[in-house]
Amino acid sequence: MTRRQLLILAPVARLRGQSESMLRGRQIVDEVIAALGGQKFMEMEDRVEAGRMYSFYREQLRGLAKASLYTRYLTAPAAPPGGKVYQRERQSFYRDPKKEDYAILFDEEKGWSITFRGAAPLSADTVSRYRDTTVRNVFYILRQRMKEPGLIIEHTGSDVIDNTPVDRIVFTDSENTAVAVEVHKSTRLPVRQVSYRRDPVTRERREEVTRFDKFRNVDGVMWPFNFQRERDGERIFQLFSEQVKINSSLTDELFTLSTDMKVLPPQK
Repeated sequence: MTRRQLLILAPVARLRGQSESMLRGRQIVDEVIAALGGQKFMEMEDRVEAGRMYSFYREQLRGLAKASLYTRYLTAPAAPPGGKVYQRERQSFYRDPKKEDYAILFDEEKGWSITFRGAAPLSADTVSRYRDTTVRNVFYILRQRMKEPGLIIEHTGSDVIDNTPVDRIVFTDSENTAVAVEVHKSTRLPVRQVSYRRDPVTRERREEVTRFDKFRNVDGVMWPFNFQRERDGERIFQLFSEQVKINSSLTDELFTLSTDMKVLPPQK
């Protein structure tokens, strides 16, 4: 799907029959939630994904690490204020799973880089990118944003993506941010999502694509064990999970700085 196609999807759908496209969009969303586990998915409180993370620059491997990704959902208000995400996340990196080498921590508003020296605040740009990536993620939208005022969902047609027949739905929020999600026609699981972001330096519009693969049943919730992110057609990140757990009763201590931790100067 081209950049221009994504930009015109929602207006064209409204012109051709707003009620029909929105009703069909909501129906598909209900089918997706059911395929992901229904109420078990919607009531998922936390998640642990353990495996390997890869980062790329111009399709060349730039970094790899063994990692555990901890996510805890928070109660989102009906009208969430800007600047916050209603989840906490900790990315732990290690050589030995029993000993964390360093970590990245995000709460509702801030981010920290944690090493044996202490905790340094992440840059505003890094935190902003994390927030944008999170609120545009289809699983976060389905779990946390479905009651958000002004959120429009429309079915905009069918297609074949990577030899897979899909239905395409577009989520558009009150700030006119659009996320197109392609859903497998048979399994009703998300296959790919597409959105656009303005580069903070060049101001150019960038296409961002996330692909989902290898869904497995984790205690009644279908979750993708493989994620791949691309920017303007180039791969930038991959996560291969070896193990996923949900509802492990993760505590606040995992997502907050300890009172005795040294706070370092902000990262530049």
